[in-house]
Amino acid sequence: MSSGGEAPGGEAPGGEALGGKSSGGETPGTKASGGVGAAGTEAAAREHCLRLLTSAPRTRAQLADALRRKSVPDDVADRVLDRLTAAGLIDDEAFAQAWVQSRHAGRGLAKRALAAELRRRGVADETVNDAVDALDPEQEEHTARALVDRKLRSTRGADPTKRMRRLVGMLARKGYSPALSYRLVKEALAEEGTDPESLPEPPPPAD
Repeated sequence: MSSGGEAPGGEAPGGEALGGKSSGGETPGTKASGGVGAAGTEAAAREHCLRLLTSAPRTRAQLADALRRKSVPDDVADRVLDRLTAAGLIDDEAFAQAWVQSRHAGRGLAKRALAAELRRRGVADETVNDAVDALDPEQEEHTARALVDRKLRSTRGADPTKRMRRLVGMLARKGYSPALSYRLVKEALAEEGTDPESLPEPPPPAD
């Protein structure tokens, strides 16, 4: 899977409609759904989806967006996506599970950040929740602690309060909760000899 989760690419310049022009100058996608032009558009739409899936796994929503940019009619796009789903080539559940494992292992992202990324890619809330809930809380804490230990070395010599804010901010950007972030950073600084009583407390939870 692509670690950056890029939007589907490989489009024709200008986002021109798939299927080309008919001899009468019409785009096949403008014909009735049951016409020859629509069949040509459907085949082209399917090929476009397959090209995108060859380069990286995609969610159904990502492929739907790609077809929309190619001016594929919604009913044609739905048929293509339904068939690819039935064939197992589109599987948002598998996508979400693989995304969580890959991004947590590779980038150290926590559940909150992972859920936000999946939702931006059009994955349904229930599927998102199932995928992120499979991430073991102990593993999440272990990853956060490793991130702090790695970053801690580069902050040595700075004011302890500034170090804490920098490290907590790093964890926050990766989706970790303030309570966990402050606790782990305070523990790490205390192990170096910083008085934990001199460090700021986490802000109160938002209402």
